[in-house]
Amino acid sequence: MSLDGLPHHRGGAEALARLLARALLAGRWQPGDAFPRELDLCTHFAVSRNQVRNALASLTATGLIERTAGRGSRVREVSEWHLLDPLISDWMTGIESLDPKLVREILAFRYSAEPVLARLAAQAAEEADLERLEAAFHGMTRTAAAPEARDQHVEYDVAFHDAIYRASHNLVWRQMGHLLRPSIIALIQGSQAQVHRFHDGLGDSLTRHGRVLEAIRRHDPDAAERAAREVLRRTAIDLGIVTDTHPVTASATEPES
Repeated sequence: MSLDGLPHHRGGAEALARLLARALLAGRWQPGDAFPRELDLCTHFAVSRNQVRNALASLTATGLIERTAGRGSRVREVSEWHLLDPLISDWMTGIESLDPKLVREILAFRYSAEPVLARLAAQAAEEADLERLEAAFHGMTRTAAAPEARDQHVEYDVAFHDAIYRASHNLVWRQMGHLLRPSIIALIQGSQAQVHRFHDGLGDSLTRHGRVLEAIRRHDPDAAERAAREVLRRTAIDLGIVTDTHPVTASATEPES
């Protein structure tokens, strides 16, 4: 695909790397595709070859593209992308729609990990953790029916999940939650866009989140794990990855051939 239609570039190599990475993460170029040549990038963005090379070095270091002397650059498979690299986490921030293959991969990970995390939170949550969860849930409830507060609702939803990561009282999980924040936002935005388009509101989502809160509040690990799994199953349905009758599994989230 050509460079036509990409936003105007302002700034140095870091800004150029961010612009190109966001286009990759949104699916503008697919794995195996040839990536634009250095000269074409220089001409299109009216920048120096040194700036382009520095930008491409960032894309290469994070696994998004592969550069071969004499053969140019190609987009790498999603499985090779360093999704937990802080740079990619930063590049994901604010993307309106991620590549569907990337959405499936992120959801598959969350579906495998977050129910276990909810179980840990139910076992380890302290009063301050419960207060954070309740505050986020009350914010979700207040903003659910207000179209003008949709962005606020997303923030409260993200805060709810972040509070679960924190309630695990595990340093690695807390760091993971920070790195995954942009991808969680992207999934929530995509899911809620479908809810607002095809359904009456966010009542079902609130009910499912409320069950997670109650299970953690009761320190019931089994119930917390089940409830968290149902939240993510609903997300998968809203995103069109699975149907109501199809279980969410790693294989179910693999892109169709």
